[in-house]
Amino acid sequence: MRYFCTEQYKFIMKRALLYIFFLFAALNVNAQEYSNIVEKALNAAKKDSLVQAEKLFQQALKLDPSNIRNALLFTNLGTVQRRMGKSDEALKSYSLSLNITPYSVVTLLNRASLYLERNNFDKAYIDYCNVLDIDRFNKEALLFRAYINMNRREYKEARIDYNALLSEDNKNRTALIGLIILNQKEQKYREAIESVDRMIVDNPKDVSLLKIKANIEIEMNTLDLALIDLESAAKLSPNDPEIYVTCGDIYMAQKKNREAYVAYEKAVSLGTPRSELRDKLKASK
Repeated sequence: MRYFCTEQYKFIMKRALLYIFFLFAALNVNAQEYSNIVEKALNAAKKDSLVQAEKLFQQALKLDPSNIRNALLFTNLGTVQRRMGKSDEALKSYSLSLNITPYSVVTLLNRASLYLERNNFDKAYIDYCNVLDIDRFNKEALLFRAYINMNRREYKEARIDYNALLSEDNKNRTALIGLIILNQKEQKYREAIESVDRMIVDNPKDVSLLKIKANIEIEMNTLDLALIDLESAAKLSPNDPEIYVTCGDIYMAQKKNREAYVAYEKAVSLGTPRSELRDKLKASK
């Protein structure tokens, strides 16, 4: 009887070992297939074969739904879907990724920027706050949270974020311009002009800075100064129609209709649709 039990035990163990062997073999096959599909999906995405990439990512996720790499796959799938214009699906994919790894800065930033594209500022704001809880000085999160706060007219909070970024990167152009615009919105014109002048000293050929300064001067009603800056901008960028439209608007405010008409016609010659300036051209004749 003891002999029989021993033989039976050996038989059972052999079957168990065979089962484990085949199980591991199957798992290895699945793991290899999963990796192959993921590699093909990534290659397809790099080649802008987005439909194929989407199908392959979805195939890999279905093949091994509990794989630890699926958080990254959901993020990549979301990015592919976003590039395909499938924003609803992309948001779902990013959210599924964050269900697995809720502290992924990359995925939070991706979802936040997509929320911004859809003008869902409240949800974007939450994601940017979550990023900054993880990475206190994340540049992208600070800049866009400041942008959201500026749009909400929460200027104090926007200023805090811009200053936080500048404490780490005192030459950050976007933050410096953000503070200039904040000062302009709060009618702190002297501070705005002083700041933009400092930037122009460092970047004398930056046309956008001259245009920003001119817009501030227009709000200050120092129109002749604005024209001087716009003339400097036109010398650096003679094919920029926006400069001539703004000059035309200033001339109209000064009741210099002839000069305004010439400026508007110049803008049309540089590509501004005549239909957009029809009323201004008519008024300046």
